[in-house]
Amino acid sequence: MSYVTIRQLTKRFDSAPVFSDIDLDIDRGEMCVLVGPSGCGKTTLLRAIAGLTKPDSGTIAIDGIDITGRSARDRGIGMVFQHYALFPNMTVEQNLVFGLEQRGCRPNETRRRVTAMIELMGLGERAGARPSALSGGQKQRVALARALVLEPKLLLLDEPMSALDAQIRKRLREELKRLQREVGFTAVFVTHDQEEALVLGDKIAVMQAGHFAQVGTPVEIYNRPASRLVANFIGDFNVLEQNDIRDIFGGQSSSAWAVHPESVEFANGNSDSADHLSASALIRERQVLGSVVRYLVSIGPNTLKMDVLNRPSAVQVDPGAIVRIRIARADVRELAG
Repeated sequence: MSYVTIRQLTKRFDSAPVFSDIDLDIDRGEMCVLVGPSGCGKTTLLRAIAGLTKPDSGTIAIDGIDITGRSARDRGIGMVFQHYALFPNMTVEQNLVFGLEQRGCRPNETRRRVTAMIELMGLGERAGARPSALSGGQKQRVALARALVLEPKLLLLDEPMSALDAQIRKRLREELKRLQREVGFTAVFVTHDQEEALVLGDKIAVMQAGHFAQVGTPVEIYNRPASRLVANFIGDFNVLEQNDIRDIFGGQSSSAWAVHPESVEFANGNSDSADHLSASALIRERQVLGSVVRYLVSIGPNTLKMDVLNRPSAVQVDPGAIVRIRIARADVRELAG
């Protein structure tokens, strides 16, 4: 049986549905990432799990116990917010101690837990500092430590890294994943960032307009999108409609295709075969994206994204060049809708 079980959960505001008939199962020790565009209902769903928003119908259970009617305080859930919500007049150590004291934790146990958590989070040198003296990344680690020190049944994280710069976000993702492996906590993480979802999630639930368009592992979501909606949001696919397929490759298809940019490659000569499709293309634009070079290639009125590994020895093709591109048939994903 799943550790967290959500069944037929529905929430409306002024008769307008925010989400409808949501079903979700999360295993113990699993990080489930809710990802989707702004306004799709993911934060409201997180608040419903936390007990901060009352659903109109449906149930939420943790470890086999129905918590739908319980107050937020009585659910045993920890939460990390986007803006940290640290007590500004308390030190790092005092921020961690506060929640344990409120729960009546014995002084010796409080000291043991706080000391261990500060060490685990690498905050030893900042234990006596107040939030105003901390960097954004340090504040985020304190907020996470304050939630984890209470040993919650479930940890909820609402876009906790959105205010940080790219390098700090990358480092904190790695730290969060390491902590999850070491501590083994179960979590629901909300983000609109597809890269963040793919890096952190053991399970990803792609949310669109109040429902789950697809739920699966990062590999499943990235490599086998269930629909056009998922393909357009996760993985930066080239989505080719049936008329595009005919115009580019001269063939017929019973459905639209999704093709990753890295599956489009330069080809030598005519590479049409049982294994590949090919076409002549114009390099319209070249963008260096760090580890890859992205080419925008035009084939008649159609434009495809093509990502090539940015090796020092790689030959850079200039815009305006006519090239031949190819796609392995095995890399084409047919879309259901």
